[in-house]
Amino acid sequence: MNFGDTLFSCNGVLGKSLLLRLKLKAVRAGVWFRNLRQIDRALVDLTLRVTDVVRSRTLLKALVSVAARLFDVLESRVMHAVREIGFPLARRLSLFAQMWGYVSAGSWATDRVFAVFLAVMHINSPEVSRT
Repeated sequence: MNFGDTLFSCNGVLGKSLLLRLKLKAVRAGVWFRNLRQIDRALVDLTLRVTDVVRSRTLLKALVSVAARLFDVLESRVMHAVREIGFPLARRLSLFAQMWGYVSAGSWATDRVFAVFLAVMHINSPEVSRT
């Protein structure tokens, strides 16, 4: 689940359906009660009961903070590795290949499939598997 794509509707406001989907996913994953404070849960619950669209900047800022925390907790180990290891490694390999004269390697830096491959290879390497 991509944070920017799923949290906001097309007109830039936080929609009820998007917030509800995030809450349901967090409850099903068991992180709703374990990783959120009571005040944060109450904020989301009351927002879902009272409004269909969040227009207040203050409320939106608080909800985005809660949603960002949930996205971090809900992110799988592989997707975390892709973000933290795969893409940086893909950028470095792309730069090396370009320095060696392989011009079309520039697309490697943003290639999601290549980043996933590198992250999975890193996770499955013997040094990482033992830790």
